[in-house]
Amino acid sequence: MKVTGLALVPSPTAADLPKVTPELLASVLARYSRSNDGLAAILEKVDLANPDASIDRILKFVDYGHASIGGLTGGLAIALDGVSMWLAYKIFEISQMADGQESSTRYIAMDPANLPTPEEVGIPAELAPAWRRVLARAFAAYHAEYSRLDALASAEPSRVRCPQGAPAAVQARLRKNYALDRARYFIPLATRTNLGLVQSSRMWAQTVKHLDSLALPEAKAAAGLIRQELLKQSPRLMGHSHADPSFAEQARQELAESLEMGRLRLSSEPLPDQVWVHVDRAAAPWLPTSQPVAEALRHRASRYSQQGSATRRMRVAFGWNNLALAELRDLNRHRTGNRHTPLIQAGFYLPPEIARAGHEGLLAEQRDLTRALLERGSPAYVYSLLLGAQTPFEHSTHADKFIYEAELRTGMGAHFRYAEHLGAALREFLAQVPEARDWVVEGTAEPE
Repeated sequence: MKVTGLALVPSPTAADLPKVTPELLASVLARYSRSNDGLAAILEKVDLANPDASIDRILKFVDYGHASIGGLTGGLAIALDGVSMWLAYKIFEISQMADGQESSTRYIAMDPANLPTPEEVGIPAELAPAWRRVLARAFAAYHAEYSRLDALASAEPSRVRCPQGAPAAVQARLRKNYALDRARYFIPLATRTNLGLVQSSRMWAQTVKHLDSLALPEAKAAAGLIRQELLKQSPRLMGHSHADPSFAEQARQELAESLEMGRLRLSSEPLPDQVWVHVDRAAAPWLPTSQPVAEALRHRASRYSQQGSATRRMRVAFGWNNLALAELRDLNRHRTGNRHTPLIQAGFYLPPEIARAGHEGLLAEQRDLTRALLERGSPAYVYSLLLGAQTPFEHSTHADKFIYEAELRTGMGAHFRYAEHLGAALREFLAQVPEARDWVVEGTAEPE
């Protein structure tokens, strides 16, 4: 694992603007809120050649706490190379205010050499040989199915739904993606990936504190390395980034719940699709919702357009019994509201193009390895999961955000399985909010 902080510098067109460090920015804006002097007057008191002294002088007169000014530092960028897909998922789950990207499964190395060592992720020594063997078999299955599906797409191009008249290069890319997106359910969650995030010092401190409070060694190692990089840019505010008893206790309880549920529900059989949607339109009696839903939606030119108060005030919770980890990695990144999953294997998904019978041996061995880790109470059971593992997943947000997600994840270029899940949720939402039916579009996930 390698963690790198990126220092942002102004563009040449901003050469005449005041230059401030992240913490000096926070300090100046904090002082600004406690003064009727203009910004120029405050900056006159700042020695830009000695920002640390200026920060201390300003903060001495401002009784704001860490949380209040930590968000004023602007975006601090961190890149994490060579972390497991589990850790990438966890960081996105924690960092609800971050902007970020993770390497696509279409572009990372699918090989046992791209796994952490058992010691790095806390696999018990007596299970390490079985862990290596199962994940090596999973990579072999991935490559075998990719080759077979790529050949199938070449022989039967109608499967790919390639746009008519598409150039040869586009056809080749879509055929490749067809195979990659169906073979990916064999990828181990332990596979190394890369991610980059940008968020304020306040949110980074929260993220690092949370990671440092988890039981897994990879999370603690990441916390230390991220903190080390951020101390270069925000040394005072990152002092609030160490493990916290409340975070540790909640993590302990969530792990206990996952271990118990995981032991009860562990299976490598496919789970039939179930979707749950709950819509809450309640409003305070002194502030009723007066706008019709149609008026909130009909003026949109695209999914990115503004929606009205009728959908922005409507609460929506939705979830599935069987979201594969392959889809969880992406749906988990929709930042609004809260997401929750026990991250277990209650079933195992393979697309219709892959014959399950040819992989029963691998699935049984992988299931038995996961059971052995669960029975030991090891939080490292997550590193035995493959991306086909199906887990319950719930997301609570507002209707405008749900509609955006449903249209995005069923629209052009959407993964076929996203489209199935979000299409089912959208149809259930429209059954409860029928007046939105004419203004919300379920896409067909056509290739782009």
